Amino acid sequence: MQTLFRLGYVAMSVHVKNCSPSQTMTYSTFQKIPDKDSAMIRLEQIAKSNITNSLRLLKHNRAHDIYFFRLSSRLIPLATHEDLRDWNYISGVKRELEELGSYAKKHEMRIDFHPDHFVVLNTPKKDVFKQAVQTLIYHHRLLRGMKVDPVHRCVIHLGGKYGSKEESLERFVDNWGKIPNAIQKMIMLENDDKTFHIDDVLYVCEKLNIPMVFDIHHHLANQRTKNWGNQWNRIIKTWSGSPRPVKIHISSPKSNKQFRHHADYIDIGQFLNFIQQINGTVKQVDCMIEAKKKDDALFRLTEELRTNNMIKWNNKASFYLESV
Repeated sequence: MQTLFRLGYVAMSVHVKNCSPSQTMTYSTFQKIPDKDSAMIRLEQIAKSNITNSLRLLKHNRAHDIYFFRLSSRLIPLATHEDLRDWNYISGVKRELEELGSYAKKHEMRIDFHPDHFVVLNTPKKDVFKQAVQTLIYHHRLLRGMKVDPVHRCVIHLGGKYGSKEESLERFVDNWGKIPNAIQKMIMLENDDKTFHIDDVLYVCEKLNIPMVFDIHHHLANQRTKNWGNQWNRIIKTWSGSPRPVKIHISSPKSNKQFRHHADYIDIGQFLNFIQQINGTVKQVDCMIEAKKKDDALFRLTEELRTNNMIKWNNKASFYLESV
């Protein structure tokens, strides 16, 4: 079996100008607009622009055979703000969301989200947990608005340590039962670079039947044992019930001093070493590039890979690695 490696990138392009999908408005600015109806119209205008720009990015991606993309979580400003609970934020952007989802489906693009770090499901604070669930519901509504199947579209971390790592792990398991089933089905879990390593995430993923997104950079920064290869079969088994291919995160350390920070580009040697170890273990692996230079990091990586005669291209952004 040969593994198809498909490359994707995160949220924004450095090549497509004036195309931010994350334009925003603070609540302070919102309050300064005297007429509330005018303020709401302005919010909707920003949201429409963000979603339209996301569609522009998908069209840019298709031109370069990029069929894997992480959408910005900031498509609709203030959507989950507690003072705007009565706002039906989907209704005003219904057409734009449907157009975005229709394009992704038509061209068989995998799109997903990675909510911000404040979405923590193992928090001991009820208000923080409630806000985290509301943020996940917001992502679910976006996907439903796009008419895209929400299953396994949202990556989160296990959360904080809160004094006791073991208690926090069990609190995640306990809090999981308080989340709507539709939201549960949307979630994937990722190992982080400070607290919860591969073994911790696998414990929860196997217990709750959640796919695990393996981040090699985070593993290098936070590990129980260096050899992640011993756990790879367990990681891919967490995807056995998923309609999506196995997903991984790829990034490189900015420097030895700033090891946890993402570099502008991907270290090709590190990347090749990684994919050589997993080649042939599964039919497809979607590699999300988390690099400061966004799509330019993807383009540079493909340029460097083209000098390697072991790489056989499927299209401009996906390839097979021939066995030695």
